[in-house]
This record gives sequence, C-alpha cells and structure tokens, in this order.
Amino acid sequence: MKQKNILKLTAATFAIISAGTLLFNSAAEMTLAANNKKVGKVPTSYQVSGGMETELSKSEVKEKNGEKINYFVSMDSLNTGTPTDTDLTMEEAAEAGNQYLKNIFGLDLEGAYVYMHYYPGTATFPRAFWSGDVLFQKEQKPESTRWTYMIDAVTGELFNICHDRPLDVSVSLDYDAALEKDYFLYAELAQKKVEEYKLMNSPVDRVVYNCQGYSGNDPTITVDVIGENGEIVNMSFSRYDQMFLGLITDTSQKITESALDNLSEEVVSIETEEVEYDTIAWTTSIVK
Repeated sequence: MKQKNILKLTAATFAIISAGTLLFNSAAEMTLAANNKKVGKVPTSYQVSGGMETELSKSEVKEKNGEKINYFVSMDSLNTGTPTDTDLTMEEAAEAGNQYLKNIFGLDLEGAYVYMHYYPGTATFPRAFWSGDVLFQKEQKPESTRWTYMIDAVTGELFNICHDRPLDVSVSLDYDAALEKDYFLYAELAQKKVEEYKLMNSPVDRVVYNCQGYSGNDPTITVDVIGENGEIVNMSFSRYDQMFLGLITDTSQKITESALDNLSEEVVSIETEEVEYDTIAWTTSIVK
C-alpha cells in the first residue's frame, strides 16, 4: 500500500504545474507507470511563452571563486500569480533555483534563459512556490532541452528539480520487466547521488523500486531512496544511458500527500451528503 501511495504522489507532484507553464511538461510522463506493468503516460499541452524581448533582464550571480555568471531571467508571459511582500523576489528565486541546478546537475548557467512563474498554491500543493524553466535558447519549444525546478516561495527550499532532453536516437520505451527485480545499478546511482550532494538529512537505509515510464522519447526508471529517519527522496534516471533526470524531495511528497488526503476527505463528505439528500428526497416522494 505504501508503494502505491508513493507512486500516486510522484505522479500528482509532477502534474501540479504542468498546466501552467512548460515546467515539468514531460516529468509527468516520465514518473508514471501502472501497476499492471504497462508504461504510463500523461498527455500534456505545451504553452509557449512569447514576447520575451521586453521582459528579459540580465542577472549576475557571484561564484565562490569570484567569477560571475551572466544569465537572462524574466517572468513567464503566462504567469498569473503575484508574489507577496514575504515571498522571494523573482530574481532571488531564480538565483536560488539556479544554485540547485549547479549543485545537483553541475549546470553552468552562463548565457541561459530563465523563465519564472509564481504560484500562490494549488489544490494538490497548498504552498506558495516559484517554478523556473531554464533553457539555452531564447524561444521555448516542446522539444527543447531544459532544466526545471520548483522551490518554496518564502524559504527557497527545494521541492522538485528535473532535466528533460530529446534523444537523437530511437530506443524502446517498452516496460522492462527484469528491472523491477534487478535495479541494482540505479539503486547504486541514486544512493551515490544522495550521499554526494547531501540530499537527505540522515544516512541512507535502502533504495526501493518505484516505477518505469518515459519522458518524450527517453525511457525512464524511478526509485525511492529511503533514509534511516524515514525520509524519502524520489529519483528518476534514463534507462537509455543511466543519466540522472530529476528528484522529488521528501517535503514535497508530504505536502502533496496531506493535500490529497484532505481532498479525499472532502470528496467522501460531499458524496455522503449527496446520498443523504437523495435518501431524504426518495423518502419524501414515497410519503407523498
């Protein structure tokens, strides 16, 4: 049951912002796989931002060695959210997100275009957050290689981060039944990544298989790294070349789990009220 819940959380978390921006547009696809051993895919619609010429501004981030990295940051033209006085500014959020990209992916942001989007919270993720979509080309296209992240709007805490890239070769996207039992290579890669970049607040206890799927034309596998304190970091890799593609933090999963539980309770409550109303109406009609 716990494994099924984690799978649902993985899908729901990546789906939170797929309708608003390009962020995680294919991450929702890569993390889904049904329990009947079929590859799962969530259809996504791509909304391409335009008119960025007047909105782009150059930002500079100082590195530890004293050098500066220049990149362009702007508010996504599709953004509808308005940050509050307690939230990080767009530039501050971009700097925090870009630091995560550097630390986790080793990404050099020189010359990058960073499109930001602010959310006051959603039904499935009731915490204000900033999302960033990072490309090395000005125009955003569905097939563009990109890095994306989602961070707490106030504290800058990382919720999710991922890398999406189109493969220039044709590979099978079919479910690999053998990997469900023999996923040692990916477990090893995940544990090494968590320990090397200190992505968990306790020693790793174990790594368990989660699911398979695909991102665009890139077949993926997702595993859960579980800490001795119960913390879980959900990590995805390419089944094609074992490249690390992204992660969902324990905090993010807990926020989503709590929201989904509340939504479930609301649905049950509404359904109960409807049944009671129908019963009263039926009884009334009989009496008449």
